[in-house]
Amino acid sequence: MTERVVLAYSGGLDTSVAIPFLADKMGAEVVAVAVDCGQGGEDMDAIRQRALDCGAVEAVVVDAREEFAKDFCFPAIRANALYMDRYPLVSALSRPLIVKHLAAAASEFKGTHVAHGCTGKGNDQVRFEAGLAALNPELKCVAPARDYAWTRDKAIAFAEEKGLPIEVSDKNPYSIDQNLWGRAVETGFLEDIWNAPIEDLYSYTSDPSVPREADELVLTFADGVPVAIDGRKLTPFQIIDELNKRAGAQGVGRLDMVEDRLVGIKSREVYEAPAAIALLAAHQELENVTVERDLARFKRSVDQRWGELVYDGLWFSPLKDALEAFIAEAQAHVNGEIRLNLHGGRAVVTGRRSGSSLYDYDLATYDTGDTFDQSLAKGFVELWGLPSKIAAVRDRKDA
Repeated sequence: MTERVVLAYSGGLDTSVAIPFLADKMGAEVVAVAVDCGQGGEDMDAIRQRALDCGAVEAVVVDAREEFAKDFCFPAIRANALYMDRYPLVSALSRPLIVKHLAAAASEFKGTHVAHGCTGKGNDQVRFEAGLAALNPELKCVAPARDYAWTRDKAIAFAEEKGLPIEVSDKNPYSIDQNLWGRAVETGFLEDIWNAPIEDLYSYTSDPSVPREADELVLTFADGVPVAIDGRKLTPFQIIDELNKRAGAQGVGRLDMVEDRLVGIKSREVYEAPAAIALLAAHQELENVTVERDLARFKRSVDQRWGELVYDGLWFSPLKDALEAFIAEAQAHVNGEIRLNLHGGRAVVTGRRSGSSLYDYDLATYDTGDTFDQSLAKGFVELWGLPSKIAAVRDRKDA
């Protein structure tokens, strides 16, 4: 029986070369699966044809832009997902979506293996293979770059030898991954962490230091997810796409960080995530208005763990599913509107209103009409500090 490999296909050099390479190395038929996560670039039909021209027996293209926005980016908003309190999980969110469609294609085309283009140094190999293990434990995984020490110069030479219909160049020093939620750039001169990013690195964002008029907008949320911009009801994809343009034009969402990879090394990454940073800022502030104090305190630890699980490739894990149930309950009252000012690389909340608000003006005001009974505070403070006071008396006595 001929082996059949389902390949996560991007249309670039590495995955295009993987088609004839896997056919030669394994004697296998290759089915290419390309998933549109809003990364832009080439037409998906052109990518499908390239896969066939490179030797794939079948090529599938999936328009998953709305699915990615609704089922992956929106849950990240509800979880305030920022790995290491900064990174909005740009690549990590797209991988389980791709895995889902790889597993479906393997079932449809009777695949025995799934292949991806990840190296042994990165997080994505874990995200692909842990996800596939959860969805279809019978599938075997192969990674040419990792399993066969496949380097870029070897890939270029192989492509030229085979006459593959792709443009090859060894001049681009960067590794770039992008989708609707953001863009990640690494390698090249960035590997020296003293080197500052240069303006040519950026694509989703304009230079925030250039003087320009601010952009102000109002985001409407329901159950913790955005549903409208300036009163216009939009789909999840449309909301993120519009905010990428508007926040990106103001230079919002640039990040330069050294992060802790799952494989145990530290890596320098430059990110652009204009919509993600703007939406997370708005959502966090609406939670401040609508979520009760102890629930909010506990949710912060849940949010952190949710982000770590997704970063670590455990989207399909039982713990992540259980945390989702908690988060859904915590979002029941996260409804209302947030006014955002986008300017100078920042997304700043300037107004908030909600029918589910826990903010009571009459309790909060210091003016006449204050309904807060301050006479109750004296006894409360004494009781609140009593355990520490008793301990202090004891410690003095012992000393």
